[in-house]
Amino acid sequence: METEVNKAAPERWRRHEMIGVVTSAKMQKTIVVRVTRQIQHKLYQRYIRVNKKFYAHDEQGEARPGDTVRIVETRPMSKLKRWRLAEVLARRTSVD
Repeated sequence: METEVNKAAPERWRRHEMIGVVTSAKMQKTIVVRVTRQIQHKLYQRYIRVNKKFYAHDEQGEARPGDTVRIVETRPMSKLKRWRLAEVLARRTSVD
């Protein structure tokens, strides 16, 4: 009888990713990210912008309001946090 020693580890499901803009970074290790999507209206066939906000875990606190970031789905970390910061894609350009 031969046993298979080097079984390939099962691959994880590909996690959902979203790109959005940081609207708030006032909490400790948490950012609020606004993700804008375009959907088509069912009756009028016009495209509508839909905004949704997600709470994401930011361990190092590197994201600032106005930054464009990529977030990935993760395990629930609190009541509202189910996403974590993957990377900062672009820094805010305007000075307020």
